[in-house]
Amino acid sequence: MAAGGSGGDEAFQTFYTEVKQIEKRDSVLTSKQQIDRLLRPGASYFNLNPFEVLQIDPDATDEELKKRFRQLSILVHPDKNQDDVDRAQLAFEAVDKAYKMLLEPDHKKKALDVIHAGKEYVEHTMSQKRKQLKKDGKPTVVEEDDPEVFRQAVYKQTMKLFAELEIKRKERETKEMHERDSERKRSRRRSAPRESESGRRTSRRRVTDAWTAGGASSPKARLRRKRRTARSSSRPKSRWSSASEALLSSDGLPSANKRSFVDIML
Repeated sequence: MAAGGSGGDEAFQTFYTEVKQIEKRDSVLTSKQQIDRLLRPGASYFNLNPFEVLQIDPDATDEELKKRFRQLSILVHPDKNQDDVDRAQLAFEAVDKAYKMLLEPDHKKKALDVIHAGKEYVEHTMSQKRKQLKKDGKPTVVEEDDPEVFRQAVYKQTMKLFAELEIKRKERETKEMHERDSERKRSRRRSAPRESESGRRTSRRRVTDAWTAGGASSPKARLRRKRRTARSSSRPKSRWSSASEALLSSDGLPSANKRSFVDIML
């Protein structure tokens, strides 16, 4: 087991050496090549690893990180790529996002944790393969003992972990959004009956207020007027009323004296 662990550490160091050589080679890519790299098919997942975007070692210092960002941002900046402004803008945004992510201690730690998890997974797989080979009485040499194969295995597993985490994050956001929408709908359904009942109570109160207020147009006022009209039409005329109407309608009484006579009779 100790030998296996030592071999894994040596392989990992070799892996990092290879990575640095590749980074050194890629660091002199032209602007177009860098833009193509950052926008290649599957870039939405490749670019989840900020160290991959900036092509820098995870153990790089903050000063090295800053220097690398400046180099790469100049190469892909839209102002330097007037013949391909739109794609250059997207590439620049990817570089800027990766740099800002690594400036945040929490985000940087999460990225490093994913990279270390990818390495540990590959080492565990190698250990399991060796155990099985030993059990079968075969040489305990696995393909990942080749530094290049090991590097590719770690790279692929790391990218896979970044992608899985991103998918889970999106699923969680979608679930939370649906839960918020459902809660808003339930809240509206709960408040709708109360609003309806409140409207009915308000309507009944208005009718009651109008009835009891006794206003000119209220049902109660109309009923009072109707009753007064009925009593007036059915009341018998008095003797003096009949006499006064007869005198007022006759031509025998002077017009000037008609009003005063009626006043006296009443």
